[in-house]
Amino acid sequence: MIYGYARCSTNEERQDIDRQKRELYALGVTDDKYIYWEYESGTKDDRAELQKLMDIVSEGDAIATTEVSRLTRSTKRLCEILQTIKDKKLILDIGGSFRVDCSKGEMDPMTEGMVKMWGVFAEMERNIISQRVKSGMKNAAAKGKQIGRPETTKDRLPDKFWKYYQMYKSGDINISEMARIMDCSRVSVYKYIKIAEMD
Repeated sequence: MIYGYARCSTNEERQDIDRQKRELYALGVTDDKYIYWEYESGTKDDRAELQKLMDIVSEGDAIATTEVSRLTRSTKRLCEILQTIKDKKLILDIGGSFRVDCSKGEMDPMTEGMVKMWGVFAEMERNIISQRVKSGMKNAAAKGKQIGRPETTKDRLPDKFWKYYQMYKSGDINISEMARIMDCSRVSVYKYIKIAEMD
């Protein structure tokens, strides 16, 4: 069985994650139900969908991803993933151009070194971006500019939220359904409800 994994840092990058899904189909994933995808930081270790994928795969299965940085931007986590791939005797397909075959429980040292090198660059790229963002925020703060997004208040809640809020209050839809309709996370819905119900 060929499974796919796609990841973006935020749900504002929907176009990019849809592109990843299309590429995963080209890599042999036969159905959307075999693609595990999420909007999470690549540096986060406890990603729910990635963990579900690593739990469900078994000997001889393949995991396809468009690039190493989609799996993780942490070299430590990458080493753990590669160890799982070896232990479970899996195949890792990176973008269709690089195949890591551990179906015999072993990994070619040159191949392992190459993948880990990509992991180092992915982590370094993330650290550089983070450093630039922090520097930009300090510079903006020094100039008296507002940092980050404006605070969410009742007046700033999305129109779509108010549209479905009454349906939620009346019991016609639950939190999960509301999140799906609004195309956002359950966490965001809980946050909006808390703000809406503040005195």
